Amino acid sequence: MAECPASPRVLSFLEARILGVLIEKEKTTPDTYPLTLNSLTAGCNQKSARDPVVSVAESEVQAALEDLRSHVLVLETYGASGRVLRYAQNFGRVYGLPAASVALLATLALRGEQTVSELRANSERLYRFDDSSSVEAYLDELAARSSGALVTRLPRQAGSREHRWAHLLCGAATLPAEKGSASRVGVEEQPGLEHRVARLELEVAELRTALKVLLRQPGELADQVDKA
Repeated sequence: MAECPASPRVLSFLEARILGVLIEKEKTTPDTYPLTLNSLTAGCNQKSARDPVVSVAESEVQAALEDLRSHVLVLETYGASGRVLRYAQNFGRVYGLPAASVALLATLALRGEQTVSELRANSERLYRFDDSSSVEAYLDELAARSSGALVTRLPRQAGSREHRWAHLLCGAATLPAEKGSASRVGVEEQPGLEHRVARLELEVAELRTALKVLLRQPGELADQVDKA
């Protein structure tokens, strides 16, 4: 029977990326699943179908795996060979989720915020949804979970026809508007920037005035000599 935690554990970005890779590869490359540490790291650093693209070391992946294993979200196995340690995901069972919801969360964890249409297309290899309305129905269920929402619908951006959805596996989602505000704050918080610019402009003006005076002096001196 599926286990449903009273309150979902907040994951780190790398932990969510690892789970997303394991869920993805279980469906897309079943012959090599469960994954070795090397192949799992390669999946995390993959440049296609990833947003953002990252570059993490095996040691970082190993440390994150230890935390996931301690919460039974990842299982260790030696597979058929019995020689190389491999890793499998246990996400759906721990969170008590159907396959469709697991596919949506994995797609969001791997590719970032997306519209319903994008989610349906991007998760097709993991789970085939009949139509966009079925995707939205599963998203609504994930957003209304009594044990804690796992996704959220973001405010519609200017010029966009559809709302975008983001996962909450790593805590509250950062809205696009907030990202832009953060950038503006970073510029505005540079200490005394406007004051320094104004001071430099004043110094330049003073130098120009002094230069004009120097250029006029030879003519003024000649006039004084003639008058004498």
